Amino acid sequence: MKILVINAGSSSLKYQVYDMSSETALASGRVERIGMDSSILVHEPHHTDETSEVSEILDHTTAIRKVLDKLTDAEVGVVKSIDEIEAVGHRVVHGGETFKGSVLVTSEVKAEIRRLFDLAPLHNPACMMGIKAAESNMPNVPQVCVFDTAFHQSMPARSYMYAIPQVLYKKHKIRRYGFHGTSHDYVSKQAAAVVNRPLEDLKIITCHIGNGGSLTAVQGGKSVDTTMGMTPLEGLMMGTRSGDLDPAIVPYTMSKEDLTVNEVNSMLNKHSGLQAISGTSSDMREIEEGMQNGEPNATLAFEMYEYRIRKYIGAYAAAMDGADVIVFTAGVGENSATVRQRVCEKLTFLGVEIDQELNKIRSKEPRYISTPNSKIAVLVIPTNEELMIARDTYRLANNAK
Repeated sequence: MKILVINAGSSSLKYQVYDMSSETALASGRVERIGMDSSILVHEPHHTDETSEVSEILDHTTAIRKVLDKLTDAEVGVVKSIDEIEAVGHRVVHGGETFKGSVLVTSEVKAEIRRLFDLAPLHNPACMMGIKAAESNMPNVPQVCVFDTAFHQSMPARSYMYAIPQVLYKKHKIRRYGFHGTSHDYVSKQAAAVVNRPLEDLKIITCHIGNGGSLTAVQGGKSVDTTMGMTPLEGLMMGTRSGDLDPAIVPYTMSKEDLTVNEVNSMLNKHSGLQAISGTSSDMREIEEGMQNGEPNATLAFEMYEYRIRKYIGAYAAAMDGADVIVFTAGVGENSATVRQRVCEKLTFLGVEIDQELNKIRSKEPRYISTPNSKIAVLVIPTNEELMIARDTYRLANNAK
């Protein structure tokens, strides 16, 4: 079975095609600037060179049609006919409390995703556009939704409830949901395989750190706490997001700067984090370069970023009464040896011991970066959210036959 995986944004769309007989990615790509006459489609078949083209793509339906044209193209395509694609998997950011796992798309599922627009106004409407566009182009093909929040539905109430009037939870479902769940789920399973122990016996701290970032305490294969909250804003300091802050800062800043709700929301999500502290960049590579050049703001940005990751690792070791494995994944986690080193060199109280040479190695394979004497195994595991989506899509589509 071949599966098309779609991750739709408001003006973009990413895709991958998998052959599930071998779980091999046949092609990947992206469409950018949807809604403009200069949209860009980049197609990366895994058997030949990347291609790109600029054209008018005014909506997601057209974007997916052009993607399907590429996938069946005589030279750069990876399938002879669209009929070879037997199911489509969609990444959906917010599933609320309703979706505790992946589901086949039905009219009821779509209605519930719409109801959750208020919880993810930047993401869920875009996901819905992707679903509708795929249905328009492939009306008889099963569609599956895989939710970022689903993995965290195992959290106990003590982790997901906020200490605010309970009527707000009962009426508006204000609680911690967590995100990056598909990634945390994937790397925790991979970690169990690497250390060759049953997942059910392990206490794992997964660090998904990229432009956005979150940590999760995974005990016995289940999420018991995570840093992101009702929205992806809470928790770690990120590329452009503030992460944790005193809630009183919001009304205080609005009053002092005469900001609207939308303006302060934009400030915290798009103009904070590494970007705000460094004053130059949200990219950790540029932050590290600035730090090496002695730029004080870059140094401060790095130190704040690393400190919050380390602080949450300590907190989650306490939450689970210990830890067996720490996993680094995503863009920064997989590629920044400096971040990993700085975080881990001050976790000696947990018995963490890093092998400096192993930490410097770049690889696309899961690997240890801790010494044999380290009391906690420290791993770098490249994440693969698309493969997890493809696996769930394959399972549900097969069961529906």
